[in-house]
Amino acid sequence: MDRMIERKKGLQKKHLPYVAGGLFVLLVLLWMVFGNHQRTLQVETADLTLSQATQGEFKDYVRLNGTVVPIQVVHISPEEGGIVMEKVAEEGQKVRRGDVIVRLANSSLDLEILNAEAELAEKQNLLRNTQVAMQQDKLNNETEKASLDMDVERKRRASQQNRRLYGEKLISKETWLQANEDYELARRKQALIGERLKKDSLYRSIQMDQMEDNLANMQRNVLLVRERKGKLEVRSPIDGELGLLDAELGKNVSSGQSIGQVNDLSDFKIEAQIDEHYIDRVKVGLSATFERDGRTYSLTVRKVYPEVREGKFRTDLVFTGTRPAHIRSGQTCYLNLELGRPAQAVLIPKGTFFQTTGGSWIFVLDKSGEKAYRRTIRIGRQNPQYYEIEEGLEPGERVIISGYEAFKDNEVLILK
Repeated sequence: MDRMIERKKGLQKKHLPYVAGGLFVLLVLLWMVFGNHQRTLQVETADLTLSQATQGEFKDYVRLNGTVVPIQVVHISPEEGGIVMEKVAEEGQKVRRGDVIVRLANSSLDLEILNAEAELAEKQNLLRNTQVAMQQDKLNNETEKASLDMDVERKRRASQQNRRLYGEKLISKETWLQANEDYELARRKQALIGERLKKDSLYRSIQMDQMEDNLANMQRNVLLVRERKGKLEVRSPIDGELGLLDAELGKNVSSGQSIGQVNDLSDFKIEAQIDEHYIDRVKVGLSATFERDGRTYSLTVRKVYPEVREGKFRTDLVFTGTRPAHIRSGQTCYLNLELGRPAQAVLIPKGTFFQTTGGSWIFVLDKSGEKAYRRTIRIGRQNPQYYEIEEGLEPGERVIISGYEAFKDNEVLILK
């Protein structure tokens, strides 16, 4: 008879692979839900530069390298061109306003002066001859008028006498009428010559005035040409020190060409090149300071040049108080230019991490100091020493401020 086979209960050997697989899947799910997926990297603490965020006063300034230059530089440009015949002053020599620096020669200008003087003499002779001719014509006209006046008077008397004689029937009516007509004709001629003389006098007066004006203009022209001769001596426009002088003997210098400069040493200013990042913040009137021989000197921005070259723009700063006693043109000064008023803020020292992150994130150490986590921050202003942290850090937190090039995309650093 058949025996009933009893089924075995519990975990059997053939079930082990399924159980192991299920446990593995469960572990994977638990790791995916609760595990830490951040990429980590172990680094040596000795290779890092650590710092601490602090609460303090942020001074909004920028450090500049400035060059001392004269307060004013005046270029020397001759008004008349010519050939350099003599150098009266040398570079570096002190000069006063009006001192001769260079003497030029210009044969064309000499010829022009001679021509102007000859033309003036010719005009003067022409004016004198015209005056003599007009005076002679005036005398002739006056003589003619005198003769006509006498003729009118005689014919007037003859007309009156013939009128009486005709009244006494001693002469004919025709004789009296002819005498009266001769008198009327003489009167008309007298009126015409008087009008002509008046117009001639007015014309002569206008013509003489015009000629005298022309002569005066020519005389002024000759004076101006002679003054140009004096401008062949190139003189210093101000008191100062003669700087660059490009005027060798025999060199042909054209009018308006810059041949040198005179430095006004009555005062100095400082020229500084500033990164274009600050071009919207640098304004006329901003204050700056620099230290020399243990003293601090104050300056103010006098001029901001809008042109940007090679990523920088230029500014001029002048002293607002005393200036160093032994300052010299060409010296270098290190300035602190104030861009705004100091304010309380969270600060961290400047570091090379900024080159990688652009200030958008930083590695922050945990309380144990054994790990550092990547954290998003927002940096506001910056000065040569500190960054102003607007968001993401609290005072007392420690951060890594050295370079991040070796960290790549890792989000957690394990410090050893």
